[in-house]
Amino acid sequence: MITLAFDGTDQRPAAHHLPRPIIITIIAHENSCWSSLGVGGDDGEQQEGPQKNLKNYWGNTPEEEDDYFEQQGVRGARSFHTSPRGLALFTRSWLPLPSSPPPRGVVLMVHGYGNDVTWTFQMTPIFLAQNGFACFAFDLEGHGRSQGLRAFVPDVDLVVDDAISYFESIKNDPRFQGLPRFLYGESMGGAICLLIHFRDPLRYQGAVLVAPMCKISDKVRPAWPIPQVLSLVARVMPTLPIVPTADIMKKSVKVEAKKVIAEMNPLRYRGKPRLGTVLDLLRVTDYLNRRLGDVNIPFIVLHGSEDAVTDPEVSRALYQAARSEDKTIRIYEGMMHSLLFGETEENIEAVRRDILSWLGARCEGRGAGSS
Repeated sequence: MITLAFDGTDQRPAAHHLPRPIIITIIAHENSCWSSLGVGGDDGEQQEGPQKNLKNYWGNTPEEEDDYFEQQGVRGARSFHTSPRGLALFTRSWLPLPSSPPPRGVVLMVHGYGNDVTWTFQMTPIFLAQNGFACFAFDLEGHGRSQGLRAFVPDVDLVVDDAISYFESIKNDPRFQGLPRFLYGESMGGAICLLIHFRDPLRYQGAVLVAPMCKISDKVRPAWPIPQVLSLVARVMPTLPIVPTADIMKKSVKVEAKKVIAEMNPLRYRGKPRLGTVLDLLRVTDYLNRRLGDVNIPFIVLHGSEDAVTDPEVSRALYQAARSEDKTIRIYEGMMHSLLFGETEENIEAVRRDILSWLGARCEGRGAGSS
């Protein structure tokens, strides 16, 4: 059961709306504010790196965190990684329990714009760790608990540098040497995974691309002449949060009860997109559109047919154009952008099965569930 308390009124969504295996209890008291949880609400807030006592699914970190992960049958850990630019990037790992068979593979994960690795995102790595995969992720610059101005990503190429630096640190861990390594990206994270692939096409054994942002949907992309006008303003005020777009979360999540849960994330960015961030995302997506035919990594791309944030037609174009001999596409009829959280339990399980089956087929003979 989920208990969501708002202004003294309990709302109890039906259990069939809740994806397994996570059982959540979250309470927000009357007159409470996110600042009391250690997170400011100012759009101009500068993230300082390590933060403590943030309310999460399991309660207050770190005291209750280990118990939560143990209940889920995985081993969770958190740390900070120093990026090549000197930024403190918050990291998380989700591993099979020591009593489980050795990991089958390593999944290196990148979240999307405005998200973080602690709230709803981690449902997927917990699931994968339960099924024998060692999963690692980090909060992007300006997201979650990582340093940087909130939701300000002035140069995606620098974020790619950050990701490669963190992922290489895992490669050097003797516990995971020799295991196949897979990239995993959701939305903007999918675009970042493709950029990582272009940097070194042979370094990773595959990629899972969930609603990848190879093009921003026209339904949320600012119409002409707004981008042209904003680009001029961005030259002097790139951090200004004024880009007129629809609420991405509401266009991503289908189940109403889950919109409430997503909204309660104390680390969620609630402001308008910043000029510099949007302009660089437009640059990156235009670049990726031109290079779809250069993709040469084994991949599975998954997209909802009703995605109003990223364009499923571009995922189809990626599948058609990519030079990869090993490529798979799944378009889920009627599903929206948040495939692994915002949908019904039945839909989420279908997407999870496809991802697990694809990964497992490329790790045959290794660890849990191998034949």
